[in-house]
Amino acid sequence: MALESSTFMYLLLVTAIAVIILQRLYGQKSQHSHRPGATESKITPTQEKADQVTPLLGFDLTKVPPISYRPFKSGLHVAMGIKKIRKEDWIIMDRGYLDRLDERKTVMEEHRESTVGVNEISAPAIIELFREVMEHIPKRFPTMFQINGHTFKNLITKKTYNLQKALQDPVLALETLSENVEEDFYLMCPDGNGEFRLQGFIACFPGGFDGPSRIGMSFKDIHGPVPGYEERIAKGVDKFVSRMKGGDIIERFNWSLQTDGKDLFRLDGNNYYPELGQTLPDEPVPIDIDQSYLRCERQSLIVLKETGAIIFTVRAYMTSLRDIVKEGNGVELADAIDSMPEKLGHYKMRPFWERDVMRFLRQQA
Repeated sequence: MALESSTFMYLLLVTAIAVIILQRLYGQKSQHSHRPGATESKITPTQEKADQVTPLLGFDLTKVPPISYRPFKSGLHVAMGIKKIRKEDWIIMDRGYLDRLDERKTVMEEHRESTVGVNEISAPAIIELFREVMEHIPKRFPTMFQINGHTFKNLITKKTYNLQKALQDPVLALETLSENVEEDFYLMCPDGNGEFRLQGFIACFPGGFDGPSRIGMSFKDIHGPVPGYEERIAKGVDKFVSRMKGGDIIERFNWSLQTDGKDLFRLDGNNYYPELGQTLPDEPVPIDIDQSYLRCERQSLIVLKETGAIIFTVRAYMTSLRDIVKEGNGVELADAIDSMPEKLGHYKMRPFWERDVMRFLRQQA
């Protein structure tokens, strides 16, 4: 059972932001393009600075712990929480790299139909994304990756890849990305009418999203209303967009509770849908604290320069609730859960697990 602050509820918001940005920054240029969504490549001094990548020459993967993101704060469950980041901070590495690559490999083998999505429209964007990532990571992490001609070498896994071959095969390109970085990628591409739709993905660690059933759908089609959206998000969108500039990458964090194990592959977010006949329990469901985790997702958005595709990058982290309490954050997490409006709390299935989880989190008070 998972309390999923769904990745794609957030993506619905940032899609709206990105579309406005594209219309504002690239709309006048697209009439000169050779394909829908394509843009001219003009780099301003500000954008050039944002695109700069400083090599981490002494980077030792084994000495870098996972970043302890703790984005939960009372009253901020459905809020913008977005900030700009530099391109060099787009992809992150830490000492859990090999373990998570192994987990990704297992997921790909066992759930391939749910982890890779490609169609004809997404092919150019996938290839552009592949070039962006595979050129970026050797610059940022030269102790981990090298390029020699058309050969890409992962110095950690000892695997080599033929870049030219992957550039001709969108599926192979996505698989290669999954074998070298921990992030999942979702591609929103414009259709013939200019509407952005989910057209491709590589998602080994989805947080409650079944990609194959949603290929070709707009986010308006994918999601219904998000509790609290109009009251707490809509007004912030215009304000945030007014500050965006071309070449920006934006980032925010999402968190949820997962009370039935730490596996990162989750197609079912287990949200509460009364319109589908689901009912709230008469009593809270017993919860095994040893199987309960904070799931935190680092989410970013980047617009590809050539195709104009919107790329959502998602990286997931799991922390046991026991560790949350040990580090002294149990009460703050409990306060954040308590502060959810009733409708949002129900949507996140709080009535199912709140008794045992809240009792445990507040034990240090």
